[in-house]
Amino acid sequence: MHKFNRFEKIIGNENLKLINSKSVLILGCGGVGGYVAEALARSNIGKLILVDFDIIEETNINRQIIALDSTVGKKKIDVLEERIKDINKECQIIKIDTFIDSKNIDLIFMEDFDFLVDACDTVSTKKEIIKKCLRKKKDFISSMGTGNKLDPTKLEIIDIRKTINDPLARIIRKFIKDEGIKEKINVLTSKELPIKTGERIPGSTAFVPSVGGLLIASFIINRLIKF
Repeated sequence: MHKFNRFEKIIGNENLKLINSKSVLILGCGGVGGYVAEALARSNIGKLILVDFDIIEETNINRQIIALDSTVGKKKIDVLEERIKDINKECQIIKIDTFIDSKNIDLIFMEDFDFLVDACDTVSTKKEIIKKCLRKKKDFISSMGTGNKLDPTKLEIIDIRKTINDPLARIIRKFIKDEGIKEKINVLTSKELPIKTGERIPGSTAFVPSVGGLLIASFIINRLIKF
């Protein structure tokens, strides 16, 4: 018996070993990205590359798995690394403590990874990630908006062109069209109409970003083992 025994019953020993040979880069370790990392660590992933520049703030506590009273003020990637090691000490962790934008985006593509998760908040970076991944033939998924939403059952992973009721996805859809991109672009999105708060900073819940992260992790695992 071992810590992944219950998972192995479903996917088999060879697939469990296959997952352990894979690496995933997570850009943005907040509400969505933190849960992606958590689920992958609990699924025997071999290596995680964590990319984030932020520190944990008190307002993160309502939705981020790494955010506790005891972790406020600490670096997100440091706290997440410690948590992952407590789950699976064999998982290799690489940390990139840098704000990624169009000027330094090549930094993350210097790493060797099998799958990239874009869970960052910067629209221009999301656009560059899509272009770079397509050019380098890297498998990836991009998280769209989970703010101002209350119903996690409205979340889904679909091609960007099929998204509705997602303001961020609307921007990316236009970018895809303007760039003449023909390839399928997998995104996590919600078809729920956003709740209007009248404020620039979106509201959020404990259950929408978390479910989004878990859906992404499930997508990745099934993709890696081609189940």
